[in-house]
Amino acid sequence: MKIVNVETFKVAVPLIKPFKTALRTVEVADSIFVKITCDNGIVGWGEAPPTLVITGDSLTSIDSAIQHTIKPFLIGKSLLNFESIFQGLQVILVGNSSPKAAVDMALYDCISQNCGLPLYQFLGGYNDEIETDFTVSVNGPEEMGEDAVSYVEQGFNVLKVKVGKDDPSTDLKRIAEIRRRVGKDIKIRLDANQGWKPKDAIRIIRAMEDQSLDIELVEQPVKANDLEGLKQVTDAVDTLIMADESVFTPKQALEVVKTRSADLINIKLMKAGGIYQATIINQLAEVSGMECMVGSMIETRLGITAAAHFAASKKNITRFDFDAPLMLVKDIVSGGILYNGRNITLPKAPGLGINEIALQEGGVSLGK
Repeated sequence: MKIVNVETFKVAVPLIKPFKTALRTVEVADSIFVKITCDNGIVGWGEAPPTLVITGDSLTSIDSAIQHTIKPFLIGKSLLNFESIFQGLQVILVGNSSPKAAVDMALYDCISQNCGLPLYQFLGGYNDEIETDFTVSVNGPEEMGEDAVSYVEQGFNVLKVKVGKDDPSTDLKRIAEIRRRVGKDIKIRLDANQGWKPKDAIRIIRAMEDQSLDIELVEQPVKANDLEGLKQVTDAVDTLIMADESVFTPKQALEVVKTRSADLINIKLMKAGGIYQATIINQLAEVSGMECMVGSMIETRLGITAAAHFAASKKNITRFDFDAPLMLVKDIVSGGILYNGRNITLPKAPGLGINEIALQEGGVSLGK
């Protein structure tokens, strides 16, 4: 089972509504798709979106890393020796976590197809159904309240609310308005995307606690490299604090675990460099008694399917943020995970379960 070809394609799918965070605004879901072909006819797929303000990876750098460095490394390799391939993928170039993740997905797709198993079963098979939250972009309090109500009416009972874009007092107004509009039974988690300073984070989180706004967790309240500030916030509030951009690598996860800088870790394949490294991060967290969430960037159903397979396979992964495909005007992927409102069902077909990808249709472009 040797790799005979690695192809890349550029993809662009418009969003229904601009996605706004403290770090960026996204109107089009750009991605690089990866197709790996083996000599036995098996084909595997992967995806990497550019997230310059988070991973530092652009469309051009992702494509270049795959075509000029990773492809020559892979061609002729046997996937029956996949441990050495995943080890080598981490050392042939520094950083570049997104292109590594896309290739990693496609490799796991091929390997699990060869075993005749859906990827989630190949990885452990803990769940075959999971539930996603839905993200409320950062806007004015009134608009965010309206969006929150709309998502609840669509059946979502967990909202991930983006904050941290401007003055923290405005964030408090945003959350109070959303809680007023959706009632007390909807779970609300916040994502500040590094938008607060430690003392501001402590002040606003305590204010939310005092006002009984019932926030499940706050994700990455401070700058990614400020572990001391992250720990300061974690120690000062009752609300759970989750590390996101602070954790790309297993080594960074180990540092968060050792210092107890956060209560939870958000694993994203684009940060970790794929499922292989993500599994190590989850294991480090699990042995320390720290639960994980698996999230994503703005990706199509291809990338989210890979992340969902990984997330569903592990007991320690207890929270899921896989709403990105529901934000797109067009679904170009046939097969993969199936959405029924907030409920996600994993495919039973071997590998990722991807059947087909549309090359060009209705505002979607895909080309080499």
